[in-house]
Amino acid sequence: MTEIAERPARTSALTARQLTSVRTHLAADREQTIRLIDSVTLEMDAFVSARRDTATDDEHDPEGPTLAFERSQSEAVLGQSVRHLNDIDAALLRIDEGTFGACKTCGGAIALGRLQARPQATQCIRCAERNRF
Repeated sequence: MTEIAERPARTSALTARQLTSVRTHLAADREQTIRLIDSVTLEMDAFVSARRDTATDDEHDPEGPTLAFERSQSEAVLGQSVRHLNDIDAALLRIDEGTFGACKTCGGAIALGRLQARPQATQCIRCAERNRF
């Protein structure tokens, strides 16, 4: 009878103090990102309201292109912020699961400096550079 050995769950190579520091940073970043998302959403609602209150002839409306550009910029910021929030939530989940700091590609440890600079990182520098091109 052959038994298949289960892979042991990875545990973070970071100390409890380092993980607490990263978690605190991520929580603050999460709150700031939520505020940004709320602010941009309100701004976009104002664009929609402004468009409703004006003529719909964009071709001859001097404010038409400006409003369209501003709305496009806001949509880009909103999309980027939502992705960032998802990355933060995924990093917090990895902390809870004990896999934070492990590269998703090679399984090796992600350098502490990288995690301090970009705590939502999922890959070590070597794997990130390899996948970049």
